[in-house]
Amino acid sequence: MSSTESLAAARRNQIPRGIAYMVASTALFAAINAIVKLELAIYPVGEVAFYRALFALITVSVMIIPKTGIAVFRTHRYFGHLQRGVSQFGSMICMFFAFSMMSLGSAVALSFAAPLFTTLLSIMILKEKVGVHRWSALIVGFIGVIIVTEPGAGMLKLGAVFALANAVLSSSVAIAIRRMSVSESTETLTLYQLIIITTCTLFLLPFGFHLPTWFDTFALAVAGMGNGIAQYWWTRSLTLAPPSAVVPFNYLSLVWATFLGFVIWGDVPTPHLIIGAAVVVASGLYILWRETVRHGHIRPLGLSAASSSTGVGRSPEHAPVQKEA
Repeated sequence: MSSTESLAAARRNQIPRGIAYMVASTALFAAINAIVKLELAIYPVGEVAFYRALFALITVSVMIIPKTGIAVFRTHRYFGHLQRGVSQFGSMICMFFAFSMMSLGSAVALSFAAPLFTTLLSIMILKEKVGVHRWSALIVGFIGVIIVTEPGAGMLKLGAVFALANAVLSSSVAIAIRRMSVSESTETLTLYQLIIITTCTLFLLPFGFHLPTWFDTFALAVAGMGNGIAQYWWTRSLTLAPPSAVVPFNYLSLVWATFLGFVIWGDVPTPHLIIGAAVVVASGLYILWRETVRHGHIRPLGLSAASSSTGVGRSPEHAPVQKEA
């Protein structure tokens, strides 16, 4: 048995653990987003974004640097990291504005349009060949987006515009990571991303800052630390099992977000949200399935044994991508 076959067999045996990590990450991400939405009702977007990014950076640094040392910062692609970090910063700010303007479930539902935009940008930027199946999934997915936004009810809501802007920027980040993961490790990508985002949010503080209470400081710290932990769990799930086995469980985020929105804010999911979200999720899952079929095997998105143990150096071509949000 070749080393590739051995790795594939090992990953198949880890599928239950991979699913457990993915489900846990979706629940934690939903809780974090709920905390962010609560704090956005009190504090400016820039301030909430800064605290969340800062505590996420501290948490991830504590998790990564003791294992890798400063070697994790070695790179020849500083400009690429800067471009990706700024795009991710824009994505996060757009999502925070969406959280402040619409229900948690609706914002999360529209964020799941990101795979559709990623496929579209892959066609435009990476010149990937796309057949009738994936084009059909794209069209159906965008119909689902239209259903969620309810344009017939009046002008497109500003919150929906921000949520869709987040999806577009997230997809551009995914394309950038796909390119950079050839030479950059997941740990390097993650740390540079958080450093740049934290720096960008720092410049937003002069435009609005209210000294938070001790309770709100604790809540924002929990949101930031939870984001770092959830990110690790999400990435870990992809190193333990094939994406086709664990990525479908990522859509549980929508279930948790809708549930928390109802419990905390009394947001009752509308028929438009339920139907539109189902269409968007189905199209995303179909694109994932077509990707698996197109390549004829399960694409190994995880780190190799060597790189995952050291956390530095060259990542394989399809290293796991950080979750956007």
